[in-house]
Amino acid sequence: MKLLEYQAKQIFGKFGIPTPRSYIVESSKEAEDSANKLGGSAAIKAQLPVGGRGKAGGILFANTPSEAAEAASSLLGSKMKDLEIRKVLIEEKLDIEDELYLGVVVDRRNKSYVVLASSEGGVDIEEVAVKTPEKIVRHVVDPLHGLRSYHALWIAKQLGYSGRKMSALADIVGKLYKVAVEMDAELTEINPLAEIADGFMAADARLNIDNNALFRHRDLAETFQWSESLELSEREQEAGELGLTYVELDGNIGVIGNGAGLTMATIDTVTLHGGKPANFLDLGGGASPKRIESGVSFVLSDPRVSALFVNVLGGITRCDDTARGIIEARRRAPLEKPIVVRMMGTNEEEGKKLLEEAGIDTLDTMEDAAERVVALVGGS
Repeated sequence: MKLLEYQAKQIFGKFGIPTPRSYIVESSKEAEDSANKLGGSAAIKAQLPVGGRGKAGGILFANTPSEAAEAASSLLGSKMKDLEIRKVLIEEKLDIEDELYLGVVVDRRNKSYVVLASSEGGVDIEEVAVKTPEKIVRHVVDPLHGLRSYHALWIAKQLGYSGRKMSALADIVGKLYKVAVEMDAELTEINPLAEIADGFMAADARLNIDNNALFRHRDLAETFQWSESLELSEREQEAGELGLTYVELDGNIGVIGNGAGLTMATIDTVTLHGGKPANFLDLGGGASPKRIESGVSFVLSDPRVSALFVNVLGGITRCDDTARGIIEARRRAPLEKPIVVRMMGTNEEEGKKLLEEAGIDTLDTMEDAAERVVALVGGS
């Protein structure tokens, strides 16, 4: 879940990270009024879940409220990286003395968070890593002990700070790490972190939250619009509201499995046999007949889907429950579309018998089932 800048800054503010005064607006009139409240001059920032907005012309500056209105008008309704700009952030201009980079990201190799900091702020950290890698300060956080205050002070000192500003920067480092941990973030970033006369200010903010942890942050779904914070299609948003793990693809064969690995393998096998998967839908472990019915109904409702392949390994998920869910979904479907099922495991024979009585194909191997479903849609 990629939060927009203004959303990330709202959360940063709750953790005590300094952010500029700002207003989120949806019209040029609101932009003019907001700039007036900020004293006239302002930064006008397109709110999209993408990076590189500055280079793409998504960040403009105004010296008067009328200029802010014009800038907002030029951004609102336009597109950047195929996404429509619906909101802009009107933010106070900062008197910046220097720009730093500060981020907390997941280090999968070390199975921990790593704090990255650099004196080269305002540019992509990847660019700094290539051109001046010696300017990146890196600290791998021990997950058992966390980030201690002396670690944060060491990072600030490595960036060349001492005294009061070293303490102020270390305080922000510690708070940013706390944001990452408590928000289950995959990426927590301030770029640039602006050095101003009396300390530091998060001039920009990025916060990407692990989708698998959203059940711990249900308030986010209520506070922020999913369509803003997730780069999702309409059907992916609808699936999310139904609690389904779903990714839309560009084919015509629906794919449902129980387990991400199995579902990915099913997609690969369909593709290997010349078919084009329309989606990825993982039912997860221990799916009830109701959940199975919901998933099957959702995929069958997709007008692009010509046939459905359900691939289930029955462990916690029982094959007879799977069969009942499939049968009920097909009964409720407005259009009858061919369904091919491969199932094995707990209550396998009971499940196959139920499907056979309902006239639904079952095959013993994933390869045979994939070949069958591809043939049904006229593939190779």
